[in-house]
Amino acid sequence: VQLQASGGGLVQAGGSLRLSCAVSGSVFSIRVMGWYRQAPGKQRELVATVITNGGSTNYADSVKGRFTMSRDIAKNTLYLQMKSLKPEDTAVYYCNAATYDTSNWGQGTEVTVSS
Repeated sequence: VQLQASGGGLVQAGGSLRLSCAVSGSVFSIRVMGWYRQAPGKQRELVATVITNGGSTNYADSVKGRFTMSRDIAKNTLYLQMKSLKPEDTAVYYCNAATYDTSNWGQGTEVTVSS
């Protein structure tokens, strides 16, 4: 499974961005997909995940009500719509696709929120 994230950039606080993650390879084997982020000097943390066979989406408390994750199955693309962005959302955002025996990461896309 290969992932290619895009859509990051510089935005003012209160603004919006939409991240995309194009997925290729053995997409049929993916069981869980999600977005994670890593701020400077901090550990990588979960933003949102979804079980691909119809499970509900799980969000970190810090992004609930502001971020929405969605999938376009026909395009094999995962999205993260981010609204009401805060400076503390500044991080490198990574998409992840987990199969039964592998955890696959994209290269990351950087989001910077200015105050």
